[in-house]
Amino acid sequence: MNTNIENLKIKDLVPAGGTAVSSDDGDILFAKIKDSIQNGKSVELDFSGVTLITTAYLNSAIGQLYSLFTSDQLNNSLKLKNVADEDKILFKRVILRAKEYFAHKKGFEDSADNAFYGG
Repeated sequence: MNTNIENLKIKDLVPAGGTAVSSDDGDILFAKIKDSIQNGKSVELDFSGVTLITTAYLNSAIGQLYSLFTSDQLNNSLKLKNVADEDKILFKRVILRAKEYFAHKKGFEDSADNAFYGG
């Protein structure tokens, strides 16, 4: 067994029934992934038994990793396992948005401020 790989079963980290829907649950997974990567480990996320995934969960769990790590670091350190085909599009969408957001964070924040408070 490779001790340099952290295996996380998502079903064990979300409510009974395997629903990965809340951003609070996503934050829990984010903290586990962040700690593992910062400690030099790779992380394998096993989605077997997960019956529902939302972008809110993925934004919290995966998206915010892009504020701390580069795409290359995450590609090398984070692996997905047993993701249903219909959920793969959610991962792609969340990752693309996170990359765009963190690459242009100031611009996004300025646009939001202007929208809410006027220029």
